[in-house]
Amino acid sequence: MTDPRLEALRQAAPDLRLKTDPADCEHYGRDWTRRWTPAPLAIALPGSVEEVQIAVRWANEHGIALVPSGGRTGLSGGAVAANGELVLSLERMNRVLDFNAIDRTLTVQPGIPLEAAQNAAREHGLFYPVDFAARGSCSIGGNIATNAGGIRVIRYGNTREWIAGLKLVTGTGELLELNRGLIKNSSGYDLRHLVIASEGTLGVVVEATLRLTDPPPPTNVMLLALPSFDVLMKVFAAFRERLQLEAFEFFTDRALHHVLAHGAQQPFDQVYPYYVVTEFAIGDEAQEAAAMAAFEACMENGWVGDGVISQSDAQAAQLWRLREGITESLARYKPYKNDVSVRISVMPMFLEETQALLGQAYPQFDVVWFGHIGDGNLHINVLKPDDVSDADFVGQCEQVTKLLAASLAKYQGSISAEHGIGLVKKGYLESTRSAEEIAVMRGIKRVLDPNGLMNPGKVFD
Repeated sequence: MTDPRLEALRQAAPDLRLKTDPADCEHYGRDWTRRWTPAPLAIALPGSVEEVQIAVRWANEHGIALVPSGGRTGLSGGAVAANGELVLSLERMNRVLDFNAIDRTLTVQPGIPLEAAQNAAREHGLFYPVDFAARGSCSIGGNIATNAGGIRVIRYGNTREWIAGLKLVTGTGELLELNRGLIKNSSGYDLRHLVIASEGTLGVVVEATLRLTDPPPPTNVMLLALPSFDVLMKVFAAFRERLQLEAFEFFTDRALHHVLAHGAQQPFDQVYPYYVVTEFAIGDEAQEAAAMAAFEACMENGWVGDGVISQSDAQAAQLWRLREGITESLARYKPYKNDVSVRISVMPMFLEETQALLGQAYPQFDVVWFGHIGDGNLHINVLKPDDVSDADFVGQCEQVTKLLAASLAKYQGSISAEHGIGLVKKGYLESTRSAEEIAVMRGIKRVLDPNGLMNPGKVFD
């Protein structure tokens, strides 16, 4: 039997696509966390800004919560619909709307995949630098919702730095145009930056103007094998001092183990406990010499046990696969994920403390570490054994996350570096934000979403 409320939505927007099939509800009602059972009322797939506005106004009239949805590659439960919400999937709004050669901007709809936006920039001889392994499936709207970072933050920063303007449908259905692509704009509050990283709790992003830049210089990729954990930051300092780094990524032997089991090629004859993949500019012979000098200095100091430098694009891709293939290789284990950050200056102390904490807390679990060391971001994946129930596993992991949150508070870090808060991390928000900050955040939400219908239960209750 068709829900009469949905009939009212169909009448208000005849071209709006609605899905109610159980398989569709399951598919669109969850993200990569897989921890909650999807139970949305229905799935709406608007094709225009106007249809988004109609859906939001309908939701207010009928008291139905909305969950904005992109590629659903999130890892914090930010796109989960488990309580009768209407999922507002933006996958049909996936076009490039405009390219401006003078401003060097690309205006896109929110459902466009990151990789498609990158390719569109490349067609015009320019570069959109935000990048990570899920580029083919994540959407620009989702990237904005979490201020996504990725593997090139060390050089280019997070998504926030590359958003010149936004259009937002608020929680009441109003359309706001934020910043309009301006480089300089000191006329009051920049609401654009409130929307970025708001996880769909303030409204629905329906258009984004992306800043573009020059293509990166020619680069090489180097894989380094490290004999111990305590030399990691020394290696980073040695390479950063001599080279223009594009990326500096770290992972453990357990991460390598899983990627190799997933089909990647073994890089060295010997197994080392830690690895780094780094990419750096090599525009001339001096830069190439500087790269070798950095490597040799690390070898002489005993900080690096072995290394390989790419000799072709194909080999560079093989080396990057060792890092970018980690998340996919772990998916079948239903990993419990922590995504944390601290200032780079306190990273050595925090890493040492966290390593000891996890070694004591998870002796029975396979713990896989990797991260963007150059920007202070560490990913910790705890793999669920087959003989442990989902509930018991999550319960044990959450006890340790409480300890981790306390350590982050000590070092003034963040419980979520780039995945968002969502459902998973909202209990730990106070380790990152003060009570006063959270009160202000709640006040902002009440203004833009007075009925509390935009992605409720995410970030805070």
